Amino acid sequence: MKKLFIIFAVLCLAAPVMAAEWDFYGSARMTTFRVDVDEDVPGQDSDTDTTWTQQGNSRIGATVKFNDQIGGAFEMSDSFGKRKLYGTYSFGGSELLLGQTYTPTSTQFYSNSVYADDGDLLGFGQFYVGRLPMIQWSIAGFKLAFIQPNVVDYELTAESVVADTTTGVVTTTAATNYDTDVDLPKIEIGYKFKTDMFFAEAAAGYQTYSLDGGAYEYDIDSYVVEIGGGLTLGPVFFNLAGHMGQNLGNYGIYNARGGFDNEADLIAGRSDTNDVDGLGYLAVLGFNISEMFTVEVGYGHEESEIDNSNNTEEGDQYYLNCQVNIAPNFFIVPEIGMITTSDDVTTTEPETFYWGAKWQINF
Repeated sequence: MKKLFIIFAVLCLAAPVMAAEWDFYGSARMTTFRVDVDEDVPGQDSDTDTTWTQQGNSRIGATVKFNDQIGGAFEMSDSFGKRKLYGTYSFGGSELLLGQTYTPTSTQFYSNSVYADDGDLLGFGQFYVGRLPMIQWSIAGFKLAFIQPNVVDYELTAESVVADTTTGVVTTTAATNYDTDVDLPKIEIGYKFKTDMFFAEAAAGYQTYSLDGGAYEYDIDSYVVEIGGGLTLGPVFFNLAGHMGQNLGNYGIYNARGGFDNEADLIAGRSDTNDVDGLGYLAVLGFNISEMFTVEVGYGHEESEIDNSNNTEEGDQYYLNCQVNIAPNFFIVPEIGMITTSDDVTTTEPETFYWGAKWQINF
């Protein structure tokens, strides 16, 4: 009797799964690069290393269709961390999405640069905040999403260590943070129009939260506006994109290699901030030589400047690669490129020169 009960329970649990249509997929990726980092410091040699490892964005997942209205998907990384997990409900020609996936400002990748685990010029011209939990409504290319906000903590009191000269007792005062108050989710909208020859899209986002330090309260407001598009003429394709915004570090922009100070500064003695203006753009040109070879060259630029400062931080990436299709779903992408960073204050201009390849099998 107990065995029959167990079998019945298993069948009840499995029935919904069996009723749905599951389409599983996976992608195994290896990065093999030689990287030369020159910090541009007098008397200090450049550091050259080999990267030979599985990429963190290797993945396994599935898309699911329960019926004509209900569906969803999940996707896990190489360490089985959550990349995507969402459900969808279709009605009246539109779709409601609940869960974690790409936000409206982070759905289009204009570059196929493979260095740094398919870096795609992220943080060097390509705006990106990633896959976040959200409630999103979409219809006919338009998206409206209410997204989990990105909150950056600020220290209210700096950490201090004080020694009593009489008793020798050491007292440590730990750093504390402002009380963070969030009233609204991050809000994004986006629209994309696409044909066989070209596509164009625009997106924008806004986020706000406050920091309460008792005597003073600060409002941290962030926004971003981005546009982009692409054109395909026979074997040639061209992509172009740009974005601008305020306090993009607070907003949650991917900060490539930690290169930019793009978070608002609190002004002591009054409830005000020095905000950071951010700007980025990129251009990509490619040529499909044959079904086996595709050559691509690209350039991306990112910069940020804080209010009341004459210092602009900048970063640039240049690359040339070629996708070599070995077999269906198996390809190699050799790439060579250069990354440079600089600002208007320091004299050093660090450079990263790299060459190597990404290897990928989709299954």
